[in-house]
Order: sequence, then structure tokens, then C-alpha cells
Amino acid sequence: MPRLDIMSMIGSAVPEPLRTSGHLACWYVLVDGEQRFGPFVSPDLAQDAKRHYEQRLRLH
Repeated sequence: MPRLDIMSMIGSAVPEPLRTSGHLACWYVLVDGEQRFGPFVSPDLAQDAKRHYEQRLRLH
């Protein structure tokens, strides 16, 4: 089963459109160390996406 992690980015690592709208941090879901989902503007949204992907993996 793939490894899923959540990674946070802060400051200048945050994509420009998010920084422009006032976000100073964002979160991504990584699958086996590769960025797959995101950016998310809250850690809760990233966690929800991670759980959703984990459930999909269990169904296959």
C-alpha cells in the first residue's frame, strides 16, 4: 500500500495565487513522497483528502 503523508509549505514556498489571497501556509498530500493533492489552505482539508484517498485504496 502506498505511503501517504501531509506536507506543509510556508512563506515563499506557498503558490503565488494563495499568497496573493493572504495565505501564508498551505498543505499537500504526498503519495510515496510525491506531491499528489493540493495545495490546501488548511491542514484539516489536507487530512480529509488523505482519508478519502486511503478509503479509495482500501476499496481496490
